[in-house]
Amino acid sequence: MRHGSIMRVLYLVSLFSLLLDIYAYHGVKTWVSGWKSVRRKKIALSSYLVFFTGASILFLAGISFSTQYLTRFQEWALSLFLTFLITKLFFIIVLLLGDIVRFFWGILRGLFKPKPASGEPFFPSRRRFIAEAGILLAAVPFTGFFYAMFKGKYDFRLHEVTLYFDELPASFDGFTITQLSDFHSGSFDNMSAVTRGIEIAKAQQSDLFVFTGDLVNNMAWEVEPYISLFSQLKAPYGQFSILGNHDYGDYARWDNPEQKAANFEKIKQNHQTLGYRLMLNENTVIRKGPDQLALIGVENWGRGFIQVGDIDKALEGVDKNAFKILLSHDPTHWEEKIRYHPTTIHLTLSGHTHGAQFGIESDKLRWSPVQGRYLDWAGLANEKDRYLYVNRGFGFLAFSGRLGIWPEITRLTLRKT
Repeated sequence: MRHGSIMRVLYLVSLFSLLLDIYAYHGVKTWVSGWKSVRRKKIALSSYLVFFTGASILFLAGISFSTQYLTRFQEWALSLFLTFLITKLFFIIVLLLGDIVRFFWGILRGLFKPKPASGEPFFPSRRRFIAEAGILLAAVPFTGFFYAMFKGKYDFRLHEVTLYFDELPASFDGFTITQLSDFHSGSFDNMSAVTRGIEIAKAQQSDLFVFTGDLVNNMAWEVEPYISLFSQLKAPYGQFSILGNHDYGDYARWDNPEQKAANFEKIKQNHQTLGYRLMLNENTVIRKGPDQLALIGVENWGRGFIQVGDIDKALEGVDKNAFKILLSHDPTHWEEKIRYHPTTIHLTLSGHTHGAQFGIESDKLRWSPVQGRYLDWAGLANEKDRYLYVNRGFGFLAFSGRLGIWPEITRLTLRKT
């Protein structure tokens, strides 16, 4: 979708939100109608206008401010707008259901009962308890989204996964890998919280460290305040990384192609500065004792995104009988190419989806809105002993929060069966 089309959609959503405010405001008036204090009524109604309508106006101002890339201010404006919009929708759903009942009750009363007395309204008045029920229901997303923005986005979780393979070389039995993905370092706003996440990753003391793309949102300089921190991620068998779709600078506006190319080169240099070996459609051998495995890394290949990853080029020179681990940012690459490839790739490590940064993961229920687009959006998948692991992401993007799908550090252990 072109930038102009996106802007039109955002303006329409903002206008829709402002129109909803008219309906919701009358619901708030119903809620406060029983209060004795006039002052408290005015404060409640004014607070609604300031925060809910104000969030829409702030968002409109944010998207109208032309920038080269998505700024932290715009991310916060978007996050607050979504929080208040969804809260408002929950409130309005309850109000609307109550008003539908009022409408049909008025129709039935008019058909089967005598005409109402002079001055009595045809439709019954909105009941205050309906507004109260709406407020109670709306408090759920309101509280949840604010938790997501101020706590959830740095609520790092360690996921430990053990995988068993017949083909794993004996020397690699018990070999450990720490995977991080999707730093999106331009979105971070709390250095101490980010440090806490990196300390969890360091504490795993894994044999190998891999980073599976999206170092930045758009600009190479975004990662520079974190270079000394991210470069602390070391492993005995090395640190390896790949590019994600955001690392190509495709979501920023550039004055000329040369400026974009220079930014891209700087991003690649930053991988080197971090001490990561950036793999660009290539492979390397990891040796342990008398055995070895092939580590393969491709550039981004994603359904609906940039497709410059070349698995065939990356496999050149790899022994067909070798145990193979692939780093590929977008899980749709595995879905469409890797699991059907004539060369068996035993394990693919991806990221990209963030699990939409919102959802539910429990023993009985696993849901995220991102599942409408991605078959495999978080955790482990298996197709005829070809495994995919999708990391939920270390950082966040656009919505400055996480709820239910928490930021992830992954520790994988390889075992021989």
